[in-house]
Amino acid sequence: MADYVHPEILVSTAWVDEHKHDPNVRIVESDEDVLLYYQGHVPGAVRIDWQNDLQDQLVRDYISKEQFEKLCSEKGIANDTTVVFYGDKNNWWACYAFWVFKLFGHENCLLMNGGRKRWEADGRPWAKEDEPKYPATTYTAKEPTSAIRAFKDEVLKHMKQGKQLVDVRSPGEFTGELLHMPDYPQEGALRGGHIPGAVNIPWAWAANEDGTFKSAKELEKLYVKTNGLKRRGTTIAYCRIGERSSHTWFVLHYLLGFGNVKNYDGSWTEWGNTVGAPIEKGHPVNTIAEPASKKTEEIAEPETV
Repeated sequence: MADYVHPEILVSTAWVDEHKHDPNVRIVESDEDVLLYYQGHVPGAVRIDWQNDLQDQLVRDYISKEQFEKLCSEKGIANDTTVVFYGDKNNWWACYAFWVFKLFGHENCLLMNGGRKRWEADGRPWAKEDEPKYPATTYTAKEPTSAIRAFKDEVLKHMKQGKQLVDVRSPGEFTGELLHMPDYPQEGALRGGHIPGAVNIPWAWAANEDGTFKSAKELEKLYVKTNGLKRRGTTIAYCRIGERSSHTWFVLHYLLGFGNVKNYDGSWTEWGNTVGAPIEKGHPVNTIAEPASKKTEEIAEPETV
């Protein structure tokens, strides 16, 4: 991990195993499959549900600053707590939770490289008891930052200026052949296609078969050398609701050192339904073939504990 620009942001399963009872560390599991935590989780880990815990239930937005403070307090997270995230699907939702914590200014955030898949592969034990209860804290969050989040009007301006846009969805979604991920239900987009000028680099291409991130050299080749992304300037990543693009946001910012990366969490469910928003269909001229090591863009295999 030493070749990454910010190797300190990733920790191994061994590190987590050694620190699972550290009072200054809180391990957080965030999954797509909400039942996985109850089948088995890292000992001492708490659970954060991306939809029920991080999303406002009445407004299409994240929870408020006050609600985030309450969530952290209930999970035993203080302002100086080191929070380690992990989850299923190559840490897809773990990166999303990590990103939301950064929105509210939490400083000490780490990611367990490989997530649940790597923990299982390393033969480490799962806990199956109820979610642990920790003493409540007094948490003070910052106002949500716009430094890592892009809204539709900003994306439109960004697009018109010809700046970097990364569509991390499957090739079928990018071309407009699909309105949703393969094997997933339709989530409300009326039009298929992509934002004009975007390059398609599916999120899962950044991961190895064991769920860990590819090497810095491989990521450099994928994003910079092959697809021509530049570290300078602003890069905006998007998918359908911002979950897959948070994984790519993590890769570009922390592993490759892109200075200004934003996640457009409105993504295609907003853009594809917006009156007047321009779209393109089909493959761009510089379409990049899928790496031979990846059979599908999405990781859909079941996990067992």
